[in-house]
Amino acid sequence: MKQLFKFFLILGVGTILLSRCERDLPSLPDPEKKVVIKPNDFLSGENYDQLTVEIVSVEGYQPTGETINNLKAFLESRLNKSEGIVLAPALVPSPGKAVYSLDDIKEIEQEYRTQFPDPEEKKLTAWFFFADADYAENEDDSKVLGIAYGPTSMVIFEETIREFSGGRGQPSIPVLETTVTEHEFGHILGLVNNGTKMVVNHQDDIANGKHCDNQDCLMYWAAEHSGPLINFLTGGKIPPLDQNCLNDLKNNGGK
Repeated sequence: MKQLFKFFLILGVGTILLSRCERDLPSLPDPEKKVVIKPNDFLSGENYDQLTVEIVSVEGYQPTGETINNLKAFLESRLNKSEGIVLAPALVPSPGKAVYSLDDIKEIEQEYRTQFPDPEEKKLTAWFFFADADYAENEDDSKVLGIAYGPTSMVIFEETIREFSGGRGQPSIPVLETTVTEHEFGHILGLVNNGTKMVVNHQDDIANGKHCDNQDCLMYWAAEHSGPLINFLTGGKIPPLDQNCLNDLKNNGGK
């Protein structure tokens, strides 16, 4: 029997973690820019040769330095950006939300995002928000860890990640943070069949959305929604992209 994807945790009956990826592709936070961003813009250096990722966190809920380093290494290994990739952390006060809706998250981005894609300067940007509360639209007893909700925009529910990491029998905080941030960025890069065409068909069943059919891949569906029978994350290893996902990225301008 194949080993289940090791990203997940279950603490008590009915408490399941998941990561959710939405691709409704809203306008960028600055509507006057009217810049359409596609996965190829991240992967290739044709239109944009540099990338800045704003990592905006509620004070006290910023990601670990290890997670930031892991994310930068992940991006540098996949993206062709001759002028470099910069991760720019910043702190903001808590919005005071008990839970966050997607509309709340978009409003926070409108207020605090400072950098936007600039085609003339060939500068691409992305946005991460690390939140201090859970996602409001949890399904049943599940908790959402992260969402990619636009062509350059992502949110990580840091309070939820800390609730289920760092303790006995749990993954370390950097392992869980890194798995979620890289998974969400994978969707920004167009995986799986989400704006980056597949070299060969490896998309999972329709019910599992834009995810890889390889249960050992970073982009496996369980990173978005697990079933009731899941294992604890063991071994402390971050799942890698499988060869099919790597081939897709290379075929769309990536390394």
